[in-house]
Amino acid sequence: MIRILVLAGAATLSASLACAQEPIVGTWKTASGETAQIAPCGSSYCVTLKTGKFAGKKIGTLAGTGATYDGEITDPKSDKTYSGSGSLSGNSLKMKGCVLKVLCKSQTWTRL
Repeated sequence: MIRILVLAGAATLSASLACAQEPIVGTWKTASGETAQIAPCGSSYCVTLKTGKFAGKKIGTLAGTGATYDGEITDPKSDKTYSGSGSLSGNSLKMKGCVLKVLCKSQTWTRL
């Protein structure tokens, strides 16, 4: 009987860990006031605009865990793609895009 309870507890724990989402997953308010959705896509996370002029446009792909993510960010206005990163601090996400890892621009998004 104890063995069954231990096995059931282990199965429940492993299922809950598998369903746990990364902290970056969710809906975010961008610096321009639009809404972006970050969701798993394959082995990374896709950033898609949900509101505004470019709603439905995928603007980035990030990979990582915890508080630091790296990948690519696309400026929807110019359609240019840059090396990018995201770093989490509470309900704030600092998004950064760089050209040649020297000229960088960043903005802070807020979790909705």
